[in-house]
Amino acid sequence: MRVELFGQTGGMPLARSLSVTSLSGLEEWDEEFDLEDAVLFEIAWEVANKVGGIYTVIQTKARMTSEEWGENYFLVGPYVESNVRTQVELIEPTNPALKRTIDKMNSSGCKVYFGRWLIEGSPYVVLIDVAFTAWSLDRWKSELWELCDIGVPWFDREANDAVLFGFLTAWLLGEYAAQSEEPPHIVAHFHEWLAGLGLVLCRHRKLPVATIFTTHATLLGRYLCAGNVDFYNKIEDFNLDKEAGDRQIYHRYCLERSAAHCAHVFTTVSHITAIEAEHLLMRKPDIITPNGLNVKKFSAMHEFQNLHAQSKNRIQEFIRGHFYGHLDFNLDKCLFLFIAGRYEFSNKGADIFLEALARLNYLLRVNHSDVTVIAFFIMPARTNNFNVETLKGQAVRKQLWDTAQTVKERFGKKLYDSLLVGQLPDISKMLDKDDFTIMKRAIFATQRQCQPPICTHNMLEDSSDPILNCVRRIGLFNSSADRVKIIFHPEFLSSTSPLLPMDYEEFVRGCHLGVFPSYYEPWGYTPAECTVMGIPSISTNLSGFGCFMEEHIADPSAYGIYILDRRHRGVDESCNQLTSFLFQFCKQSRRQRIIQRNRTERLSDLLDWRYLGRYYVAARHMALAKAFPDTYLYEPQDSTSTSGFRYPRPASVPPSPALSRHSSPRHSEAEDNDEDERYDEDLEAEKDRVNIRQPFTLPVKNKSPAGSGANGSSNGASD
Repeated sequence: MRVELFGQTGGMPLARSLSVTSLSGLEEWDEEFDLEDAVLFEIAWEVANKVGGIYTVIQTKARMTSEEWGENYFLVGPYVESNVRTQVELIEPTNPALKRTIDKMNSSGCKVYFGRWLIEGSPYVVLIDVAFTAWSLDRWKSELWELCDIGVPWFDREANDAVLFGFLTAWLLGEYAAQSEEPPHIVAHFHEWLAGLGLVLCRHRKLPVATIFTTHATLLGRYLCAGNVDFYNKIEDFNLDKEAGDRQIYHRYCLERSAAHCAHVFTTVSHITAIEAEHLLMRKPDIITPNGLNVKKFSAMHEFQNLHAQSKNRIQEFIRGHFYGHLDFNLDKCLFLFIAGRYEFSNKGADIFLEALARLNYLLRVNHSDVTVIAFFIMPARTNNFNVETLKGQAVRKQLWDTAQTVKERFGKKLYDSLLVGQLPDISKMLDKDDFTIMKRAIFATQRQCQPPICTHNMLEDSSDPILNCVRRIGLFNSSADRVKIIFHPEFLSSTSPLLPMDYEEFVRGCHLGVFPSYYEPWGYTPAECTVMGIPSISTNLSGFGCFMEEHIADPSAYGIYILDRRHRGVDESCNQLTSFLFQFCKQSRRQRIIQRNRTERLSDLLDWRYLGRYYVAARHMALAKAFPDTYLYEPQDSTSTSGFRYPRPASVPPSPALSRHSSPRHSEAEDNDEDERYDEDLEAEKDRVNIRQPFTLPVKNKSPAGSGANGSSNGASD
């Protein structure tokens, strides 16, 4: 087996083989590239098994890939019974060669299942019971040592699973090639190191398989950043073997690096991760494959604005209960900010966000602002139950609502009786002594001696929790004098919660700004999800999403995408910049925020798989051409010759008060009327549409009439 080794170039930024400075950097594929006798296996530990962000990538991409490959697309993952019960419909294999393959493996001591994954696109899945073949683990570990000199320790359960999964997937692909009547053209796309061993074995056994390896984040990069290392400035100086050994992940690192070098095509998800991969895995990615989403457009204009208002009202109801007894701020002038994701205090930027909130609180107070900021931290941590004080707040709110309804009904009955006899009501007699007694009791019940709680749950490790310790240091305790309040919700959101009964999507829609000042973020689905829902967000130039948006938008902040510089600035400078972003956002008028949300939502086309899926198409075609040069030809378009596109700066009044003619968020009705004349939403939307190409259409294979009709209608719309 021939493996090309790529040395470090030492230069930054990374020069890419295929540019992603524009979405037009690739030619549109047509049906001349015949995939009729090709089969695609996409292999990942996250197939029908939600354990991380890769699950979202595979789940959302499945519909587009199914349209391209039809009946010849199979996802391969681990069999997890609890997931299969709710996510998979088990059926008999429809492909004769695959049926023979599965039958042969099952008769040889394996347990392999076939079915449809119940998501958009309904892709076929091949699920392998890894635990059932654990009896082969020692034998396969010995074989791995003999072939690759990689030893896996007995105590690393995740690495043991990777060994079992790798040998089983290689067995599956080899058996499929043997059972096929015609010599098959197999494409196998492996995601992350957990699936990477299967790729290495395919190449060693010289199977007729075109291989692709995608790393969504390097192992060593994540570990180094979690250890508060100056990662990006010292990336060229690390002793890679030593760093991996010190963190007891050397065997995992070897598996990941082997897969990257053995693959016909190596891809990663962003420019920043490409730099990381080149230095840590010692191979430059062939193509960058950004992560997308299935964007659902609303038929009615500004329908997403109505959804924002509805969700915001539900968050306001929670706030009324949480801050009962201290509700001395105007909810109509209250801005909801949030940060969400894996609880990695430094990597996700929660540290810099909290420090910026403390500085923002000072600025709002000294400027006598009437705006109140409520910052939500949605990060799962170890808890044992809801906070009693938090639950009590929601009970008090409900009791007040019931009291108000009771008094309203009594008032309405008296008003009705008075009007029936033809008399105007005597207002002084409409509320009697009993009504006042009920209301006084309700008001007395809202008295509170303590401050509203920071955390909604009882933390198991309260004294050592990073967020709570930082809150204690900066002194933001939700006091009446503070203009910035903090709510730490250490669980994922759920519509069945008795506290905040909203799912994540609904919650995001109700917020005003997502804040994600991550130090380590290979892509960043959270700001991308904000964008497709029309919610402005703050990202960084160390995240894949932030780099992608900087490349495609001339003035990201005008479209509600604020890019924080964490690469070329120190922590204090970055914190000051973040504080400035937040303060300027607080100074916007309601009108300006609406304009900005409209602009943000229009960027959703940039993140649609209908655009970004073409990079996966290119990677598969490149792999086929490398593995089967006699059958397939790949000629990538020269990226330097493409003009591409960039969203221009909007022509109308900018949304940021710092740049507009309004020096403060308060201005006269005459100014509002003048602003209406200068800003034409439909005209501006049309200008933006000119700067983005319509979605390309993949060749559809083996589609049902209904599916073809749906596709046809979308083509008509794009014309």
